[in-house]
Order: sequence, then C-alpha cells, then structure tokens
Amino acid sequence: MSTDLPRLRRLLGGPDLAWLVDRVRRRLEAGQSLDSTVTRPGAGGAERAALGRLLGRAPRPGRSLSVPLAAVDTVLRDSGACTEGLAAAVVALTGPVTPRRDAAERLASAWQRAFAPLADTVSAHPQFTHWHAELHATGLVRRLARTPEEAAPILATLARLLPHLPVSPPRSLSAFAAEYAEGAHALDHGPLATLTLDAVRALTGAAPGSDAQSRRAAWAAAGLLLDELSSQVLTLNLPGDNHTATGRALSALGACAQPAVLTLRQLVRDPPRLCLPPIPAGQGGPRRGSTAYVCENPAVVLSAADGLGRDCAPLICLQGQPSTAALHLLRLCADAGWALRYHGDFDWGGLRIAGRLRAHVPWTPWRYTTADYLAALAGHPASAPLTGPAADSPWDPPLAEAVRAAGRRIEEELVLDHLLLDLGGHDPQDA
Repeated sequence: MSTDLPRLRRLLGGPDLAWLVDRVRRRLEAGQSLDSTVTRPGAGGAERAALGRLLGRAPRPGRSLSVPLAAVDTVLRDSGACTEGLAAAVVALTGPVTPRRDAAERLASAWQRAFAPLADTVSAHPQFTHWHAELHATGLVRRLARTPEEAAPILATLARLLPHLPVSPPRSLSAFAAEYAEGAHALDHGPLATLTLDAVRALTGAAPGSDAQSRRAAWAAAGLLLDELSSQVLTLNLPGDNHTATGRALSALGACAQPAVLTLRQLVRDPPRLCLPPIPAGQGGPRRGSTAYVCENPAVVLSAADGLGRDCAPLICLQGQPSTAALHLLRLCADAGWALRYHGDFDWGGLRIAGRLRAHVPWTPWRYTTADYLAALAGHPASAPLTGPAADSPWDPPLAEAVRAAGRRIEEELVLDHLLLDLGGHDPQDA
C-alpha cells in the first residue's frame, strides 16, 4: 500500500472531517459497501468548507451535507495520498478495522472455550443441567466477569468443585474451599462464591436471599458450614442416653421439661444414641415412644413445654428451613427406627419446606393433609391471605390445589390446641 501520511492527514485527517472518517469506519466494521453516499445533518460552515477543499467543489446548498464516498475514494487515489483508496486511508488514520461479525464470532468462541470445563462437568452431572441453562440465559457469568479471559479460571474452578456437592457428612466451607477452590477463603465472597452459591440453591432448593442468614442456610443445605455452631436444631423431650455427653445433656433437660438446642458439632462429633424405647412384653406394634413429632415453628415447642412438660412426646422443631443440624438429627432418628410425623404452616413456604424435608428423610403427615387444611380453614375463615410463588405437596397432591383455591394461609399457631392434644398422647395414629 502506498500512503503519503502527511498529505492524507491534510486532506482527510482534520477535525472538520472527523465525522466522515468515523462514518466510513463504522461502515467498514459493519461490513457495508463504501459505494454509497453519507449525509451529515446540520453541518456547520467549517465542515462544509473542509469538504469543499477535499472534493475541489463547493457543497450544494441545504441544511444537510451529502458526501459521495466514491468521489472521496477517487480524490485519495488520484492525489497519491492513499493509492489503495478510502478504506485503506481510514485504516491508516485510525488503525486496523475488525468487522463486527468477525469480532462477535471470535468473542463467542472465546466464551465457549471459557465455559467448556463447566459444560463437561454438567454433562457428567445432569442434576446441574437446568441451572447451567439458566446461567447462560441470565448472563450472570458475564455480569460477574466482563471478559472470557477473566471468566475462564473462575469457571474452571467451579467445574472442579461442583461434582463434590452436596457434601456428606457436612464439613466447613473453608475446608471445602481449600481443597477444591485453591484457597480457604475462595468461597467467602466474589464471583466464584456467587456462582457456587447459585448452583447450591438450584441443587438443594434453598430459598434465595442476599442476607447473611439466607447465605448461611443455603450453604448448609449443601452440607457446607460457615461453622459447626451456627447450624442448630430445637428439641423437646428427645430421649437421651448415658453413653455420650450430648445424650446426658438431653436427659438432664428432659427431666425438667426444658427445650434443648443442639448444634451440628454435637450431633456430628458426639451424637446421642437415639435407641427406640423398649416395648413391654405382650405389647406389639408401634407405641407413642417410637414416634418423633416434627414442627416448623418454635411457638409449638414453647407451648408444649409450658402446657405438657414431661408428658409431651419427643418433638423436633425446624425453625423454618431445615438446617443441616435438623436434617442430621432427623436422619439419626430415622436410622434408629423412629417414625417421623411432620406438621408445618399451610402456605407456600410451609409446603416448600415439607417437600424439601421429604427429599431428605421419610415422614408421614401430622395433621398436614387436605382434610386438615379445610378443617382449620373452616375455623379461621379470615386467616391471612396467601402470598408468594406456589409449591407442590407430593405427599398429598390435592392439598396444594386446596391451598391455591382458598388463597388463605393457616399457620401452626392457629391450630396449636390440636397439635398439643396429639403431643399429649391423644394422637389416634400413634396409639
């Protein structure tokens, strides 16, 4: 290419023709032909004069300025300023031009390479398929990491740790991060932590939320603990034993009908022996002592402790979304042969909690069926309206439909009298 750069700058490189150079460059980036005319609406006198000097003729009168690009190309070639023509002149003045289509294709290829390790992991672990599709649809990765080069190491680490979720038995988040994310604090905050937590919520159904408690609960749902003491479960009259410190603590608290708060540390490192109470000779079948009742709200435990005391059946409270400690305790009960009976709020959140619990341990409904909801609704027709996204009730499919149709929530506090009656030994299913 023959270009006389000083002459080219005098002809085309001045500030009054910068708009023209920019317009030509954009056409080159878009892959458009230069055999056309461009227009400058509202051109000023200096711009008109500069174009007149370039083309050797006065512009036509009017508010806009029309420039035939072929004429500019001819001037540049004939003058020797740039014998390769207008396109080459713009490159000489402003730098190489990359067609947008080529740039887009290269960028797409770069993103595909960055996602490749994660795609391989998801292919081998289909439980993440829906989450992976949502990840692409929402553009979360591109918001967290602006370039493929920035995203590639994050996605590679994510691909390496996802196959190890959920974690069982539970372990600390920092220990998990040190092993799989190349640093004990790699999952504390930042893009990797955000993406991993997003995958955890999709995998476990943990509730969304940006506050510390929601994040702690989501990590715990996958068996990752910010610490072994923050995950707790509330109990009342759970039988203890003399073989472990935790068991002796349960016995002591049960003797005075005081609720017990068990930490995950106690349940993992010093679990009580939850053996079934002996059945007296000649009495076959289930008895009250072989059943543990499970509720959602602490108000049930408080009322049972105050109203029933030591006569209350073994009771375990989730306090909302089941913590890792709660799930661990319920698995200990189930493995020991205890029957678990569950009651929660009749609302979408309650049904969602029950569904999640059902995925971890077996349970049967405790006044938590369609008939129970309709009976409670008849006694409280002005209860609070239903809110939030709908949920299913796989243990009793008509229940979700009844809740949707009524549009009313029935919280456990509204049916406390019936729950206490059962806990006191009058539950016909536990006779």
